[in-house]
Amino acid sequence: MTSQPTDQPTEQATEQPTELARPAEPFPAPPAHPPLFPPAPPLPAPEPVPAVKKDRRVLRAALRWTAAVVVFAAVGAGVAYGVTEQRRSDLPGLATESDGRWEYPEIVRPPLPKDAPAAFAEDNLREEHFADLRELVLPAPDGAEEDKALAGKDGWLPTATYLKAYDKDARGDLAQALKDGGLRHVAARGWTMPDGTRTSIYLLRFNTSAFAREYRDQVNTSLATVVGAPKFDEDFSLQGNADAVPDTHLFVYGEQKPYGRERVRYAYVEAGDVLALVVQSDDGHGSAVPFRQTLALQNQLLG
Repeated sequence: MTSQPTDQPTEQATEQPTELARPAEPFPAPPAHPPLFPPAPPLPAPEPVPAVKKDRRVLRAALRWTAAVVVFAAVGAGVAYGVTEQRRSDLPGLATESDGRWEYPEIVRPPLPKDAPAAFAEDNLREEHFADLRELVLPAPDGAEEDKALAGKDGWLPTATYLKAYDKDARGDLAQALKDGGLRHVAARGWTMPDGTRTSIYLLRFNTSAFAREYRDQVNTSLATVVGAPKFDEDFSLQGNADAVPDTHLFVYGEQKPYGRERVRYAYVEAGDVLALVVQSDDGHGSAVPFRQTLALQNQLLG
């Protein structure tokens, strides 16, 4: 028998991994790039600061001064607050003596009727006062005793009572001048202060301002003198100050020396259709301040 050849090898072959061939020389390293900025030089080491020896005495003195400043500031603030809170008259050495002015209540002009112009408005050619004349009379100051004789009936004073402010010889002529001049109303008020100073205010309202001016001129030309002042001088010092109230004019007079039982000051205020007479008398030793004050306030009410 002949044997048949077989295809199987005598030794079983095993698979081995294939190893990559290595180059004989390694790959060259990439060239190094130079730095963009040169490196900063190293900082020098800080020099050691010598320790300062504190003097305890200096430190204590500084603390004492700081505390003193704080204390003085607090005390100063307290004193300033106390001064501002006190009245001037309460502070020794700063007390202000009264200059003789009176204490008046709050003074307000009376309201006008609806659509009525003020006395000196551009469209009020007659310069009429449309407010109630009785409310245009200056009120009495604090502490005053009012003169009931000048209160009138419902606040309107009879013409005969007004004429008693003048000497008897002039009353007849003045009464006729008032009748011809179209006098409409008279309102008045009077009072006496605790020191005996007496004040009387009369407001006369005419048809127009022209009649009021004409009547005042007649009073001057007729030499009608106010009771208690048979001889008088004109006081120009007050007249200049009075013109500060627009559209009004003052004519101020004072009794000449030697005074009688009383010293008399009086003045006229021309204010449109209203003519005011302010009369004040004292014992001859009083200040002129109350008279000036009263006159100025009455002038402002009418202006």
